[in-house]
Amino acid sequence: MKSMTGYGYTEFQDEKIHITLEIKSYNNRYLDIIINQPVFLNPLEAELRKFISSRAERGRVEVYIRVRELEEDIVVHLDKPAVAVYAETLNKIKELAGIQQSLDLSHFLALDGILKTEKKRDIDHYRELLAPMYEEGFRQWDASRQKEGAETEADIRNNINGIYSALELFEQKGDEMESEIRNGIASKFQEVLGSEIDEQRILAETAVLLVKYTINEEIMRLRGHLDSFIEGVESGEAVGKKLDFICQEINREVNTIGSKSTIFGVNKRVVEVKDNLEKIREQLRNVE
Repeated sequence: MKSMTGYGYTEFQDEKIHITLEIKSYNNRYLDIIINQPVFLNPLEAELRKFISSRAERGRVEVYIRVRELEEDIVVHLDKPAVAVYAETLNKIKELAGIQQSLDLSHFLALDGILKTEKKRDIDHYRELLAPMYEEGFRQWDASRQKEGAETEADIRNNINGIYSALELFEQKGDEMESEIRNGIASKFQEVLGSEIDEQRILAETAVLLVKYTINEEIMRLRGHLDSFIEGVESGEAVGKKLDFICQEINREVNTIGSKSTIFGVNKRVVEVKDNLEKIREQLRNVE
């Protein structure tokens, strides 16, 4: 079982560059990937999203990549056509204004578009640098999710054990409830008819009430749901949504048992089970 909450961090530095990779994740109904990185790394975004999708099924995953270039590799381009146009225009201005001063380099450097700088960035080189950072960052992130998930699982198992304990009581009291129904009907017939008791009529009335008030079917379904829940917990898969659905089914059976029961001990345990379920569903909100 894994939590949707996790954190990972790694960095790389050499004489030319310093890169940091930070991963944060939170609970969310679906997988929501947020990537914050320098614009020049955008060609690698699709690869990173695929990498994340292969490691997470639910949750909001935020990835922050920060790059600081310690030594820049810059190429300077001279726009020759622009220089020619500027020179011709400046000479015309001189002629019209009657300026005798000759043109020098400073006049051109003050103008836009004469020199254009471009940082040389090899995207394949960045891909090679980031690949091991992805692995290490997400290894840490996954380890933190597993650690929190183990703590969550222990708490969920504790509450499920409480429901199993209540199930044992329901099974015991189920027989008691049937006996109460049988004895109650026999007693009422005896009060009304005295010694002229129709055994077949008693059996028929008892059968009708047992169908209406017995909790045997609910107990069987409840045990099946609990067993399915444990199988899901132990599967090692992303089962948060599935387990939440099973909790709904467990709650339905427990509600029916509570509505049929006339025994205080059973009703008391029904309330406790609903509390156990609420705690479990709260925990499942952060389970992948």
